Amino acid sequence: MTDDEKGKPAEEIEYLSDPEGPGEGGPKPAAAPEPEKAEPSEPAAPEKDAGASAKHLKDKLRKREAEIKHLKKEMEELKDGYVRKLADTENLRKRLEREKGDYFQYALSEVLLEFLSIVDNFERALQASAGDADGKTLRDGVDLIYRMCTNLLLKQGVRAIEIKDKIFDPTLHHAMAVEESGEVAEPQVTEELQKGYMLHNRLLRPSLVRVVVPKKKD
Repeated sequence: MTDDEKGKPAEEIEYLSDPEGPGEGGPKPAAAPEPEKAEPSEPAAPEKDAGASAKHLKDKLRKREAEIKHLKKEMEELKDGYVRKLADTENLRKRLEREKGDYFQYALSEVLLEFLSIVDNFERALQASAGDADGKTLRDGVDLIYRMCTNLLLKQGVRAIEIKDKIFDPTLHHAMAVEESGEVAEPQVTEELQKGYMLHNRLLRPSLVRVVVPKKKD
């Protein structure tokens, strides 16, 4: 308040507001900065990628679990099938072994049955020879038995080896005795000591023979 104002009456004193602020001649206070408007926040891109990756991994895991379950089922089916096949194979092997044993044990049943007829004729011939003075009955009985035996062998595919033109065949003949002679150019059979036999087209027993061979030159 100035000296002139002090002398004025109270009602004449005017108070003027300082547009510059409360203090006289003081610096104008700086205006407070207005707060910035916050923009709406958006989810960070890495979080979106992490969520998508997790979902993809879960889907992939479920798919792998389904594949593993399917493979386990197939493995169990294959194992079961293998066990069944193994059991069938073992049963088949045992059955074949049993049939093989039965075959070898009873394969000659028919042959032996026919051979029994020959034994019966032997018995009859021996019984008849007891009262046979000249032995004719025995000879006739033996001749009958011989013919029965040869017929039985022929029926089973067994045939005697014939020596043709006295030619020695080492694949069919077995030389029991060998002599040298200047009268022959090739080995020849001079005597058959025991007959040989063929079973169908295979050698069953070679013929035992006596052979003469060309004489060696000095």
